[in-house]
Amino acid sequence: MPDVKHAIAARAAQELCDGDVVNLGVGIPTLVANYVPNTVTVHLHTENGLLGVGPSPSQEDVDPDLINAGKVPVTEVVGSSFFSSADSFAMIRGGHIDVAILGALQVDEQGRVANWTVPGKPILGVGGAMDLLVGARKVIVTMTHTAQDGTPKLVKRCTLPVTAERRVNFIVTDLAVFEVRRTDLALIELQPGAELKTVQRLTDAHFLVELQA
Repeated sequence: MPDVKHAIAARAAQELCDGDVVNLGVGIPTLVANYVPNTVTVHLHTENGLLGVGPSPSQEDVDPDLINAGKVPVTEVVGSSFFSSADSFAMIRGGHIDVAILGALQVDEQGRVANWTVPGKPILGVGGAMDLLVGARKVIVTMTHTAQDGTPKLVKRCTLPVTAERRVNFIVTDLAVFEVRRTDLALIELQPGAELKTVQRLTDAHFLVELQA
């Protein structure tokens, strides 16, 4: 599973453009910091008040006072800025985040995300997903294609509480890459080693097949 998660993060990093301000959510999205292309300069943002997140630290370089919103140790890059959580959310709500990369429990065929709570499970906090889905200019979902029990995460309609009505732009899983359009969900790329018939079998949502040659 770790290699799968890193492969998802590496593919998502390819969608970033030079100069983007990017918020990385909890889980797989945090790994994206390790795969930003050398030819691209992005400014990684975290909700607890840091703009300028660097790659994950080695064990000996962990600073317990330097963490992201998910309480995972991070590094800082030259020129980084620290500020309050209130200012951080003002950046999100003010439309100053170019790209948000989020994890998800489910995504429906309209591109809506369920990722903030599971019925019957304790809620530690809503977090920033609702704000990011509304405020970020572009949203990329990174997730495994199926849940731990093998059920599809790409569904016709979310059975878990929807985080926001906003459609995401791209979905990157361990099997495929999907583009969310105004009326359709389109499969545009298979991950290395994945087969179309496997994606079709493990996807509940309806999608168009528009694989690039």
